[in-house]
Amino acid sequence: MASSSSSPPPYLPPLVLTFAATDPTGGAGIQADILTLSSMGCHALAVVTAITVQDTSGVEGILPMDPDWVADQARSLLEDVPVAAFKLGMLGSVENIAVIAEIVADYPDIPLILDPVLASGRGDQFADEEMVSAMIELLLPETTILTPNSLEARRLAQNDEDDDNGDARPGLDVCALRLIEFGAEYVLITGTHENTAQVENLLYGPQGLIRTDKWERLPGSYHGSGCTLASAITASLAGGADIEAAVQEAQEYTWQALAAGFRPGMGQHIPDRLFWARGEEGDDGGDDAGK
Repeated sequence: MASSSSSPPPYLPPLVLTFAATDPTGGAGIQADILTLSSMGCHALAVVTAITVQDTSGVEGILPMDPDWVADQARSLLEDVPVAAFKLGMLGSVENIAVIAEIVADYPDIPLILDPVLASGRGDQFADEEMVSAMIELLLPETTILTPNSLEARRLAQNDEDDDNGDARPGLDVCALRLIEFGAEYVLITGTHENTAQVENLLYGPQGLIRTDKWERLPGSYHGSGCTLASAITASLAGGADIEAAVQEAQEYTWQALAAGFRPGMGQHIPDRLFWARGEEGDDGGDDAGK
């Protein structure tokens, strides 16, 4: 019998730690993160930041976790296992933002993907101005890639000059530059909410626009698309991809998940993060399933 010293090391998938709120529908939040990360070959570690009451139509209530509980959940994991990437979603309170910022600052070499969840698809507000300011001041300097939609990008990047201009809104190039100046290394602005024939997603880095990707605008309204995209980017980065490759792979995965989405209730559609496992109707689930 071979000694243990000569045995190959056991397989360990990339471990990703996500901080997010629960979503009973499974469409968004920590459930969406776990499904996406698992679907893309990672093992998800989860810290609950808030508990929500919601259905597929909207959010009825939010109960933020006590910040000490958030910190204890994360510290116990980080003292036990090696984490390849952090993913941040809805954080629940200013106090939670502060403790999470302290935690991730202790791990500057671990990529951090921040999905700034400011409101639901229906418009339910998740973050007040104090929370927005805390994200900018405490989290953006720790962020590898920020993934706002265009509405979130404008809200995060707005300043007093914009207010003085009345209805004039800053362009997305200006928003991205400001967010990078605030500390984010890269910014991916998604164009679902823009009035364009196709959805245009824009990736910016320190030198400006890096790439533009255009995707067919699917019919219907989707719950959890932003969570899916940010988690997919996280999974790719945790697996060793560079930023551009991770963004491209994550967009392809997210579009496929949305195209295969389903409507389980009376509200929005939910992405099918396991689309690749379903196969096409009538096939035998072979190698081409889901392609």
